[in-house]
Amino acid sequence: MSLKRAEIRVLCQTNPDEIIALIETYEARIAQLEARITELEARFNQTSKNSSKPPSSDVFVSQKSQRKKGNRPAGGQKGHVGRTLEMVDNPDKTISHKVTTCEGCGESLESVPVIGLERRQVYDTQPIIVAVTEHQAEHKQCPHCGYHNRGKFPDGVEHPVQYGQILKTLMVYLSVFQLIPYERICELFSDVFGLSISKATIALALKNCNNNLADYDKIVKQALTRAPVLHVDETGFRVTAKRHWLHIASTALLTWYGHHKTRGKEGTDELQILPAFKGTMVHDCWGTYFHYDCHHALCNAHLIRELTGISENFGQIWSDQMNELIHEIKKVVDSAKLKLSSISREQIADFELRYARIIEQGKQENPVTEDIRPGGKRGRKKQSTPKNLLDRFERYPTEILAFMYDFSIPFDNNQAERDIRMMKVQQKISGTFRSEEGADWFCRIRGYISTVRKNGRPVLASITDAFDANPFIPALSQTSG
Repeated sequence: MSLKRAEIRVLCQTNPDEIIALIETYEARIAQLEARITELEARFNQTSKNSSKPPSSDVFVSQKSQRKKGNRPAGGQKGHVGRTLEMVDNPDKTISHKVTTCEGCGESLESVPVIGLERRQVYDTQPIIVAVTEHQAEHKQCPHCGYHNRGKFPDGVEHPVQYGQILKTLMVYLSVFQLIPYERICELFSDVFGLSISKATIALALKNCNNNLADYDKIVKQALTRAPVLHVDETGFRVTAKRHWLHIASTALLTWYGHHKTRGKEGTDELQILPAFKGTMVHDCWGTYFHYDCHHALCNAHLIRELTGISENFGQIWSDQMNELIHEIKKVVDSAKLKLSSISREQIADFELRYARIIEQGKQENPVTEDIRPGGKRGRKKQSTPKNLLDRFERYPTEILAFMYDFSIPFDNNQAERDIRMMKVQQKISGTFRSEEGADWFCRIRGYISTVRKNGRPVLASITDAFDANPFIPALSQTSG
């Protein structure tokens, strides 16, 4: 409603109540617009340091680090074992550089004895040459019964001409672990080995490796369902140019990847790990995970970033206080872990009381108000970002402070985030998978490689073991944590 000055003067004299109602309407609208501006400014100021946005979305601006300044000097610390090339006692090859003529007078030194040697060693590889091994199976006919006998080829030697295990291992390693696209692997094999391989050859190597890991995959999934603490996460995953979701379940010694067209419970149910899990699930508060009947622990690293964003973009007090409290609890827990199995009940009660007081402070800063809309309609006002986060802290105190109650529960979900990070790199390098089958191969083999690395096993040798139908199987008694 827009009025001219003359009309306003008349209304002030004849109908002051209408003027009051009009002012109230404008005040409510101004409050709405101010809240909207604050929300938009907060979105613009969001980075990976103060929200759940990925680092790849950050713009190139100066950002405040969340790391606290330590007491140690920058650079390598005292006692740090450096890595450098060292001379070997028995080199593979020795080249002698003789002194035959005096540089001073030109006299021959051929018969002069050597009085000293200066050594320098060069690390290098031999020229890479592909060796062709021919297998010959004899045929013999028995002179007594006439039976035709034939020698047996070794396992894996199935075709007249084929690539050996080492080259197939390298194809899988470059594709799944180093994330090199098929076309560039073909170029590498041509440049380094002089071999003209096709993309279909690489795909066949991946398929065979995947098939040999079927039993391994079942064992790992069963082990994850019995783990006392399980880290889970999910991220976008392009398959056949459509959006799928990559789901991860992992521990310190096990990694499993799977993909599904949905992010929610339909997908996690079909992947067959979470429905049977009864331990403590660590995650970032995605609603799907709360459908499962197990204990839950929330990632405090995520929450701290969001608290930082609320403090920076909305200037609220409670978020600063909660941020400080969580860091204080972590410091106390980290110190207690060195000698104790838990902190005292008195400490826990004190932290819980302070947590509750901060929630009350947050409620005062974020009161629930009605939204007056055009036409006099009233209703529940859309919640702000600070209020949404405050509600999460009020609803899940036990899950947020799980690391305080039980020292076996980690402070954050960094395990899953580390395990999933390189999968995002793969998507940036190669984009979509051209088939669901190819995505399945990649997930299973990548999970296997991650697991063997966590268990200190050599990657190349472990892939070769998979081709030999003898993949590495983690000792389940040691992988339950």
